[in-house]
Amino acid sequence: MTRTVYVNGDYLPEDEAKVSIFDRGFLMADGVYEVTSVLDGKLIDFPGHLARLERSLAELDMQKPAQFDDLLEIHRELVTRNGIEEGMIYLQVTRGSAGDRDFVFPDPETTPSTLVLFTQNKPGLADSPVARAGMKVISIDDIRWGRRDIKTVQLLYPSMGKMMARKAGADDAWMVEDGFVTEGTSNNAYIVKGGKIITRQLSNDILHGITRAAVLRFAREAQMEVEERSFTIDEARDADEAFITSASAFVMPVIEIDGAKVGAGVPGKVAPRLREIYLEESRKAAI
Repeated sequence: MTRTVYVNGDYLPEDEAKVSIFDRGFLMADGVYEVTSVLDGKLIDFPGHLARLERSLAELDMQKPAQFDDLLEIHRELVTRNGIEEGMIYLQVTRGSAGDRDFVFPDPETTPSTLVLFTQNKPGLADSPVARAGMKVISIDDIRWGRRDIKTVQLLYPSMGKMMARKAGADDAWMVEDGFVTEGTSNNAYIVKGGKIITRQLSNDILHGITRAAVLRFAREAQMEVEERSFTIDEARDADEAFITSASAFVMPVIEIDGAKVGAGVPGKVAPRLREIYLEESRKAAI
């Protein structure tokens, strides 16, 4: 079935959607994005995603799309039109097209940004078999640009990292810089040692994950100890547990790093419990 997508104010069949070849998102990766999960036909953590989108736009001196204040309504309309019960909505904003390629930013007063949204139907998103079995990761060098806190569409190296993982028989890659894990290719990374949850502190080095913020809040409310600091791959291999968080994976146990088992090589107690809490509380707050 053809999806209905949204482009610059219009709901269109996906095969009729068009963006200029001179759009800076296409030519320069000059754009930002957000992905909001849908459970039971409702949006998960939408206010957080909207706030991060606003921050990303401001950090890149990019104007908000004209439809910014209508984004909740647009998300809901796409959910309805495409019959999404479980899945995701992808939103992208670019600096638009000034009519020709140029390194210099176009005048925002005369060049409106481009806004695109589309849905992905993912039945069984909340009941993932990987969450029960656990995932395997490899470590790779982190050679991305320095502003990873901005959720840009510069995703070539994360894509290459996922392909490296696939070739190694793993599910994903954790990126390492100056000896310390920064994050996964599309997720935040954690270890558990002696009951303590350890994850890298917020900075320009990692994405300020919306799911990360919610999971750490729920962990603290459940009287779990949390330490925000950098950790090494050796620490991760020696941990009792490891896991990742993201908007599309929620909380996912990691059972192997670079071929070495983490803990007993099966999901432990902390990650599955956090996933259970996150899904329960997020469903309650969904809009």
